[in-house]
Amino acid sequence: MNKLKTILLTSFITLLVVSVLFAFFYYRNDNTANQEDLISDKDTNNTKVVEQSSIMPVSQRNKINQDINFSRKNIITATVKNVSPAVVGINVTETRYYRDQLSMDPFWRHFFGDRIYPQEVKSLGSGAIISPDGYILTNDHVAGNASKIIVTMTNGTRYDAELVGSDLASDICLLKIKAKKALPHLSFGNSDDILIGEWAIALGNPFGLFELNDKPTVTVGVVSALGMNLGVIRERYYLNMIQTDASINTGNSGGPLVNSVGEMIGMNTIIWSEGAGSVGVGFAIPINTIKNIVTELKNNGKVKRDFWTGISIHSIDEGIAKYYNLSNTFGVIITKVAKNSPASTAGLKVGDVILEINDLKIANENTVVYILHQARTNDSLKLKVLRDNKPIYLNLKLESKI
Repeated sequence: MNKLKTILLTSFITLLVVSVLFAFFYYRNDNTANQEDLISDKDTNNTKVVEQSSIMPVSQRNKINQDINFSRKNIITATVKNVSPAVVGINVTETRYYRDQLSMDPFWRHFFGDRIYPQEVKSLGSGAIISPDGYILTNDHVAGNASKIIVTMTNGTRYDAELVGSDLASDICLLKIKAKKALPHLSFGNSDDILIGEWAIALGNPFGLFELNDKPTVTVGVVSALGMNLGVIRERYYLNMIQTDASINTGNSGGPLVNSVGEMIGMNTIIWSEGAGSVGVGFAIPINTIKNIVTELKNNGKVKRDFWTGISIHSIDEGIAKYYNLSNTFGVIITKVAKNSPASTAGLKVGDVILEINDLKIANENTVVYILHQARTNDSLKLKVLRDNKPIYLNLKLESKI
């Protein structure tokens, strides 16, 4: 009997322990599953947050775009925007006269007369509006001999232009258009204050591209050199020029060269190229050279150079330099002084070597001619002269020849 009680008690205790253990593990697994469900729901919510955060708000996107646009804008883009409306395209019709082949023969001309035929030649160039009332600056070789001139503005408006005056020697031409309202125009800088290496912006009408969208082509570079003396080309004196690597091509002639703040510092005029395209060597007439010419063209329609000096000069070569015991070939030597002339009054003598005029060093005869083309009647020139290997200073007054 006692043995039976022991067996029943042991069985009961074993069943109780198994029940407790089963209940413990069952509830533990259920809690773990619930926790995993909670974690899964949390991850799902996080994923939704991440997915929502990948969609950028409109305000944030606009701010980023504004920042990008602001970073793209600089002094160059601002200057181009400001000065472009004052740049124009110029289309020119010039009447040229040609002699036919038979008339080339003097015998034919003697019996049948000289047969010369007019022919219209069209060309193009660039220009810059320099006053609100419509004065336009360009090159003489662009419009100086034109019979018809059409100016195109950046808004597409076209005007017939009047040729106010032109100067072959300086290659400067002044036009005028009649507009109903004040026109955008460029302000002049000071070409004596230009820094080598500063930004230079060339605007114009290369190859006639202005006509495609009535907008100037813009190229940017730096001022490469100053005081470049190119000599005489087709009776035009290109001295003291500004050199730039801003691309200048056919059709750019007459367009403005401006600095980074939009001041006109020169007029694009010549490219140096073995072919027809730009190789990064272009030249502009300094604005300080242009200022006086423009004033005279506006007032008189031409530049008067009726003064005389009374001297004959010659460039110095190695032979002359050796004979006069000169250290180099810079300057010009005086070969003749006319009696009762401004030169004789100034005290100049045959054999004097002119080294500088108005502090500008003289390279050869062309430099002297350039300076005289910039001068006017009654101007006084300060000359640095070498006499007996000693420098002296004289003043030469340019008097009217009449």
